[in-house]
Amino acid sequence: MNTRSDTRPRTQAAPTARPGAGAYGPSTVGTPAQARRLVCHALAALGPLPPDQIDDLLLVTSELVTNAHRHGGGVTDFGIAVGPDRVTVSVADASRRTPRQDLHDELRPGGFGWPIVLRLCREVTVDARPDGKTIHAAVTVDR
Repeated sequence: MNTRSDTRPRTQAAPTARPGAGAYGPSTVGTPAQARRLVCHALAALGPLPPDQIDDLLLVTSELVTNAHRHGGGVTDFGIAVGPDRVTVSVADASRRTPRQDLHDELRPGGFGWPIVLRLCREVTVDARPDGKTIHAAVTVDR
């Protein structure tokens, strides 16, 4: 697995789209469940995928949307890009703070989401913007 995380300026943003949309627009995602439904809709167009890859993509989606709500003031944009060997989920929020991987305190709940995203993804990038950030997380798929 070749997972990496970096921050780059907005001008180098990865291409993303929602099913039926050419680019970002107002976010239609308010909850992790809504985000998972959009991802499932996009995956249906790909044909059958191994269940573990679908599970990985849905878990990454849930974690990114949950983190946007918990740490970034909510989802401001959401996108899905389908490539020949990967599906990329992009989640934007209004916080400029980049995710951190802290040492986990066993007595404190939470703190597992970002490490899970990094472990399951082929590539993770963070695009910083003046009004927040967008996290692009690519999960490998066998088509």
